[in-house]
Amino acid sequence: MPSLISLQFPPAPTFTDANLPSLSGKVYLITGAGSGVGCELAKLLYGKGATVYIAARSEARCSEGIEKVKAAGGNGRLESMVVDLADLKTIKPAVERFLKKEDRLDVLFNNAGVMMPPVGSKSKDGHDLEIATNCLAPYLLTHLLEDILRRTAASASEFGRVRIVWVSSLLYMDTAYGGMSFDANGVPVILKKPMENYMRTKVGNAWLAAEFAERVGEAGIMSVSVHPGLMRTDLQRSMPWIVRRVMGLVFKPAVYGAFSELYAGLSPELKKENNGSYITAWGRLCDLPVDLSAGLKSTSEGGSGASKKLLAFCERETSRFL
Repeated sequence: MPSLISLQFPPAPTFTDANLPSLSGKVYLITGAGSGVGCELAKLLYGKGATVYIAARSEARCSEGIEKVKAAGGNGRLESMVVDLADLKTIKPAVERFLKKEDRLDVLFNNAGVMMPPVGSKSKDGHDLEIATNCLAPYLLTHLLEDILRRTAASASEFGRVRIVWVSSLLYMDTAYGGMSFDANGVPVILKKPMENYMRTKVGNAWLAAEFAERVGEAGIMSVSVHPGLMRTDLQRSMPWIVRRVMGLVFKPAVYGAFSELYAGLSPELKKENNGSYITAWGRLCDLPVDLSAGLKSTSEGGSGASKKLLAFCERETSRFL
């Protein structure tokens, strides 16, 4: 387990685009790729000849991302996917358009997220905006893409060539004990502290990664979560300006987060026994905090059963959008 200092200020990345072979013929989908880490990741993949889907909430955001990626150079293929993760009804049509054009998907990067919006912010479906954007929407997107991921994995040469990457956070800081609690109706409780309310959804990403690892591992698909690192990105746009100023001075450029996600999505270091794992910046395996690991166990196993509660919540709230 890396120290807290090492988690905040990691050693240099050891897996970058320099370690990649040609990705010609491979297909990758990155949510939130109009800017920030997602856009930097798209540049790395496109530069190696991959087909990369830039998924963002509007055509304008997709086009903006595509132009940035093209400007960085490469010989891949760029496509857009207009999908608003704050509006669940937009997800199935976006997936259907994708499936009409592609017969494979090598890695799904659930990269997009929202952090500390104004208190009381809701999604189009009336959910807390952070739980909707960071957990419900990626769950639904992944569920709808599960079949094409399975088909792609069926022709893969070895386990883990096809992956699902869930972008989490540094779960050792600002996370409420146990990560997430639920009311009598099985709905995640909104926490009073804004950062803790955000972090519970990032715990949710780690739990969903493990739940999908259990679900699709038999098909040869790897599902992992990753803390991309502390970086300067648009994710902090809702935070006070003085906080953004300090972050701008201390945090790394977004490309470092892209290296973290690249490791999670393509590094050959990850093996079958790492399925469901949590990865930290800039590409290192890491244990979950003990109280969060307990969420992955049932009460009969000595845990809280929280991950299964989250999964049930996601299944129930997205069922009408399938």
